[in-house]
Amino acid sequence: MYKILIRPLFFFFSPETSHHLALKLFTAVVSIPILSQITKAIFRFEDKGLEKEFWGIRFPNPVGLAAGFDKDGKYIKALDALGFGFIEVGTVTPLPQVGNPQPRLFRLKEDRGLINRMGFNNEGVEGLVQRLKALDRSKINAVIGGNIGKNKVTPNEEAHLDYLKCFVALHDYVDYFVVNVSSPNTPGLRQLQDKDSLALILNTILDTDEHRNNPKPILLKISPDLTKEAIQDISALVGEVGIDGIITSNTTISRDNLMTPNTDLEAIGNGGLSGQPVKDRSNEVLTWVKGAIDPSLKVIGVGGIETGADAQAKLDTGADLVQVYTGFIYEGPMMVKKIKQQLKGEY
Repeated sequence: MYKILIRPLFFFFSPETSHHLALKLFTAVVSIPILSQITKAIFRFEDKGLEKEFWGIRFPNPVGLAAGFDKDGKYIKALDALGFGFIEVGTVTPLPQVGNPQPRLFRLKEDRGLINRMGFNNEGVEGLVQRLKALDRSKINAVIGGNIGKNKVTPNEEAHLDYLKCFVALHDYVDYFVVNVSSPNTPGLRQLQDKDSLALILNTILDTDEHRNNPKPILLKISPDLTKEAIQDISALVGEVGIDGIITSNTTISRDNLMTPNTDLEAIGNGGLSGQPVKDRSNEVLTWVKGAIDPSLKVIGVGGIETGADAQAKLDTGADLVQVYTGFIYEGPMMVKKIKQQLKGEY
């Protein structure tokens, strides 16, 4: 039904309009108690065999929603009804920012991919904190992560202070943190993957009363466009400073081996590519990371997951958990349930 009726309708609108329209409609549905129960009955599939426990946190299943889908934490209840094991909000910055000019999100239908240059558009960390404060966590099954970044106007030499502000503000309201220095859509952000810059950001966060008194897992999200040597250096740094893991990986600026015509790609312009086209590269980066980090550190695999087989490939390569984003748009709300059923051999 989704692919035949609903997706063509939403694809009639621009990607960004479709995104917010779909989430608002679904949120309205699950706000009605009886419809919420029906929704959960339709879309959820839970099994004790899917549960994972890392860092003392119980994940009901290993399939999470990547950052960027719900930047401001407005749709957690609706997304939780679909059966995600964890939901990552953000990327959030200290101050609100509008992001890059529209249009800034593009579908590559032939490739089952997306190109985005959103630019960390969000309503700021204080707005997110207020929404998380108001959220009744007793009614949310999913683990909640916070993905943090820096404002565009903040110079790189002061970036660590932006990450610090977000970390301190969100600390009591999320279960784990992700430091995002790998988006290609904020000028100069990827330069923060340089060893010295990255060490300053991570050590600043680790050297807080919040972390010392109530440590929560901190992960680093890296770019798939780094060289193997750079990834090995970052992996070593992660071990040295003492954070808890790595997410592999963010979107790519590569346009290799796409079916979408070059004329269309040129018309779209810059941005990070996600979905099926990044799957192989993200799996390669995952292999490099697993070969370079201490086995005690955890890795979340993201990039090109649409099926249980895609998710299983990442788990077999060494991922402890997986995240979806673009595949969710192409496959629809039943995707999470199908992946979990396929992981259990029941679909």
